[in-house]
Amino acid sequence: MRVAYFILTLIITTSVSSTSFAQDFTLHSAELREGKPLTAAHVFKGFGCEGGNTSPQLSWSNVPEGTKSFALTVYDPDAPTGSGWWHWNVVNISASVTELPAGASPKKGLPEGAVQLRNDYGVVGFGGACPPPGEVHRYIFTVYALGVEQLDLPENASNALVGFMTRANALASADITAVYTR
Repeated sequence: MRVAYFILTLIITTSVSSTSFAQDFTLHSAELREGKPLTAAHVFKGFGCEGGNTSPQLSWSNVPEGTKSFALTVYDPDAPTGSGWWHWNVVNISASVTELPAGASPKKGLPEGAVQLRNDYGVVGFGGACPPPGEVHRYIFTVYALGVEQLDLPENASNALVGFMTRANALASADITAVYTR
């Protein structure tokens, strides 16, 4: 009887875990792969780098119930600053949006109502990868499902404040980590 109970418990747990796993909030990209290098299109143009400085195509699925908006960040935790490097922050993306095309920043524009903030290069919009020569850096692309329609941020909000407000209102997040070296 114990063996039968154990097997039944194992089957139910596996079944529930598989269903739960299949429903996880997920970030996808036609251009990025987990752990793989970014292409020249996603490299910054400046600071000694010669790339296209174009944001990649991103889409997300299995949006959590109660999502009222999305936020998107691109962060390099390996930058030699003591606090990492923010490459892109976009907030107030409508809950009806589940994809940004390649080049949404700066070329194609973002969905109505979405707000891009100043990155650590000092400009508003996407700023591509540009690590110091010889270093491999990680670039974490994260989408957050938020329980609020928009984040109440002051004009010229710091990336730290955006990160705090995003995480404080997040229902779930999904990410892809790419790498780059020069």
